[in-house]
Order: sequence, then structure tokens, then C-alpha cells
Amino acid sequence: MIKLFVGLGNPGPDYEQTRHNAGFWWLDEVARTLKVVPVMDKSYHGHVGRTTVNGQTVWLLKPQTFMNLCGKSVAALARFFKIEPQEILVAHDELDIVPGEAKLKLGGSHAGHNGLRDIHAQLGTDAYWRLRLGVGHPGDKSDVVNWVLKKPSLDHRVAIDQSITRALKALPHLLAGEMDKATMLVHTSKPPRPKPPRPEKPAEPDTAAAPSVSRENQHETRSP
Repeated sequence: MIKLFVGLGNPGPDYEQTRHNAGFWWLDEVARTLKVVPVMDKSYHGHVGRTTVNGQTVWLLKPQTFMNLCGKSVAALARFFKIEPQEILVAHDELDIVPGEAKLKLGGSHAGHNGLRDIHAQLGTDAYWRLRLGVGHPGDKSDVVNWVLKKPSLDHRVAIDQSITRALKALPHLLAGEMDKATMLVHTSKPPRPKPPRPEKPAEPDTAAAPSVSRENQHETRSP
């Protein structure tokens, strides 16, 4: 089961609504669901909450170290309470997933995400769970930093919030250690595709004015 839920972001009002704080947004919803109020704990360099689910202690953590040093916060709490890497879930913004979708995975590359990079280094392993919340890609690698440190458009924010709400449905499975069920639920919880507009009804031909065409002059039209 997951014993430590971590949400990644940058502290302070200047970053609160930026894409890089999607992990914070998700953890806030987990805290509301579990009725936990995380408070600052300097020992773990972040806002920490604790509750009990089915007799097991569950921790919530929002590192307040800024993104590139968040591993210090995660490792400090995990080591003190002897939480194994595979019992940790880190929620974070993901450039390679479109807004409105989320993915759950165990291990793998940090893919240039500075928060994951530091967690890898501080834990000494990549074998922890990640909830990848899609925020989309700006299209150009040179624009990435500016992209994640800006607020998403209204449409993107609504889509991200909806993916967070759907991912919360996997929380009971995460707490029960049913990772296959949690993964299936997160991966199949995609926003419905917008319905295509209904084609306009073609106008009735004016048979009186239409020129006649002989069979010899008709050509069959084929798709290339």
C-alpha cells in the first residue's frame, strides 16, 4: 500500500497557480478527502499531515524546499518512518501528457523533471510510484521552463482539475495496495472526446435548373 503521498510544487503565492504546482493541487484534494490538514514541520522541510487508514499510518507531504531540492524533504520523512520507496507515491506535473489525462507508473527516468531528479538522488533509487498529471508541452524545448512556471489557460486548468478529480477515484485502491486496479482506473479515466458537429443537411437540388448529363460524360470519383 501507499504510506506516503507526496505532491510536488513550489512554495509561495507567486507559484500557487502555475503548472509546476499540479502535484500540490492533487495533494490538497487528497488531504480534503482524508480530512487531513498538513502543517509545516521543519524536521521534514515541508507541510506534513498524518492519518490512519485501516489501522495503517498514512502520511501526506508537500515539500517547501522549492522543486529542485524536494528530495531532501521526501527522503527525510521516508527514512525516519522507515517507509520503503515502493510505498511512496509522488504526484507531479507531466509535460508529455495532455491536460485532462493522468498516468500512474512505478520507477523509470526522471525525464528532466527537477523534482523527480532530486528525489532519485536523495532516495538512491527510482523505484517509487508517480502520478503523472498532464499539463501539456509548449512545443519547443526552450520554452519549457517558462511554460511550467506560468498559469495554464482556463481550458487547460479545468481539464487538469478534472483529471485530478478522476485520479482521486483510485485513492481507495492505492491505500489498499491494489496497484493494478489503481493503475487501470487512472489510465482508463480519460475525458470524453468532444462530439463532432452534426453535418448540415444538404440543400435539395433544383431539378428544374440542373443541366442534364449524359452517361458518357459521367466520371466515377474515387478517393486517392
